[in-house]
Amino acid sequence: MTRSVSDETSSRQLDAQTETSTPVRLPAQHLAELVSQTCARYTRQHAFTAVLPNGMFGNLSFTQVAELSDQVAVYLREGLGLAAGDRIAVQLPNSLSYPLWAFGTLKAGCVLVNMNPLYTAPEMVHQLNDSGARVLVIVDLFADKLPAVLAQSKVEHVVLVRITDLFPALIGFIAYNVMKYWNRIIPPCSVAVTSGIEALARGATLMRERNVDPATYTAGLGPSTLAALQYTGGTTGVSKGAMLSHGNLLANVAQIEDRVAGSVQHGKETALAVLPLYHIFAFTANLLYFFHAGARNILVASPRPLSNLQRAFENYPISWVPGVNTLFNGLLNEEWFRDYPPPQLKGSIAGGTALHTAVAERWQEVTGTPVVEGYGLTESSPVVTLNPSAGYRTGSIGQPVIGTQVRLLDPLGDPVGSGEAGELAVQGPQVMLGYWQQPTETTKVLRDGWLLTGDIAVWDSDNFLRVVDRKKDLILVSGFNVYPNEVEDCIAKLPGVSEVAVVGIPDSRAGEQVKAYLVLKPGVSLSAEQVREHCRQSLTTYKIPRQVEFRSELPKTNVGKVLRRALRDAEKQRIHEESAVAVEGGSRG
Repeated sequence: MTRSVSDETSSRQLDAQTETSTPVRLPAQHLAELVSQTCARYTRQHAFTAVLPNGMFGNLSFTQVAELSDQVAVYLREGLGLAAGDRIAVQLPNSLSYPLWAFGTLKAGCVLVNMNPLYTAPEMVHQLNDSGARVLVIVDLFADKLPAVLAQSKVEHVVLVRITDLFPALIGFIAYNVMKYWNRIIPPCSVAVTSGIEALARGATLMRERNVDPATYTAGLGPSTLAALQYTGGTTGVSKGAMLSHGNLLANVAQIEDRVAGSVQHGKETALAVLPLYHIFAFTANLLYFFHAGARNILVASPRPLSNLQRAFENYPISWVPGVNTLFNGLLNEEWFRDYPPPQLKGSIAGGTALHTAVAERWQEVTGTPVVEGYGLTESSPVVTLNPSAGYRTGSIGQPVIGTQVRLLDPLGDPVGSGEAGELAVQGPQVMLGYWQQPTETTKVLRDGWLLTGDIAVWDSDNFLRVVDRKKDLILVSGFNVYPNEVEDCIAKLPGVSEVAVVGIPDSRAGEQVKAYLVLKPGVSLSAEQVREHCRQSLTTYKIPRQVEFRSELPKTNVGKVLRRALRDAEKQRIHEESAVAVEGGSRG
């Protein structure tokens, strides 16, 4: 059982540190073994169900996941001649193909590189070149990016996957042709590729002809072996690959299991996978933990508009929903959800961004079930703290999971006093190995075995943690990281821009939105839409500034550094004053 932080003595509190002495027992030696064991345990039960907005669906059983991911592994090793440790970039939305290519990569002894399908060509090129990926697995919806990407990267092989691959033949045929010819959202592909179905068939043929046992590919794997490169950013705006080992991810599975013990019934749950599986939260929570628990994951490729989720909730007994504040808030604003909340729902888990207290309370009122908040980051695989499903604290990120130590540090790196806020530092088996090929960046966040998160937290009186601020300047838009320097660098390339600063400002729907402040060169005239159109050429949609403000100068320090905090504070003050005026006007009316 997890040792409660409330068991610590007051003197331990003064040191602002929790220690969980219970060791973490890994459920397997490596992730490929975890997949194989789980599939053997649940065999013909449904593992994944992909649901389209119109209700059309496709299923994969655990046995099918085992067989088809074996075929992927053989295709990679025998068909393409890859070696253990080679990187495979998987750029797929939630679909039946995603778990096969993720698990198949791990079974091949290769390293999984998760990529956002919405990335622009420049963003793709950076991640592919930085990781050294030899293979790119991409959905056909974005095949038009391939010519520009392949011309600037060292990718050797491309596998093109359809969103409807592995659906029943007739359903898949109808759905694909509607998208291609009616909706016209599937662009032509002008480069040489192998289709996802062809790759699976090739793997099956090679396995049979060469009498290959995929288990031989993982003979040298262990907890310390690199499993995935999960890209994140930093205060410098440079995208970095967090090196997550098999042991890191397996430990987090065990830590989640320990915290939810008694609430999740193995082999009997249905989990909604609406957050993208390439994101570390859903990757660990849905793809790894709920899969390991024998749950049926309901895959939704896109939650926008939220009506896309209606069939999933209506047709399947969803019992768990991992999500972010904006998802829960959005569902509560949908009439169909409020009138008919999911009757089988047992609980929901919030992460990625702060859960608003009003949303948590309203969710409890509408669904009759709790939404409990946790805390994590890419570099910790991701879960560091999590509320218990019973006895949870609204407004708190909970308590450290088993095997995890947390310290709150002052600017000099010393533990803060009792009740004081400090930077949250983490030590545990889920903490990453470091950043891929960036030792200098690694030493900035990993010191003496402690991960410095950049987030400021405080212990509540009952020893639950609460995040009070972010030390870093990163912006969280619907749970996705936006790094100001990246956006600033993009805008600075626009002719006529003299200075630019980017900050996050409060947004009722997305948590935060991006705002850009520009100083133009003399005689130059630009519109906000021109700035946004420029950004669209290089940045994913959620990184594009929703607001653009033109100024004659920007606030700076005495050495010329732009004061982003001053801009944020001024924006908060403006919002506060506008709210006060609105309230006063309403009371007069």
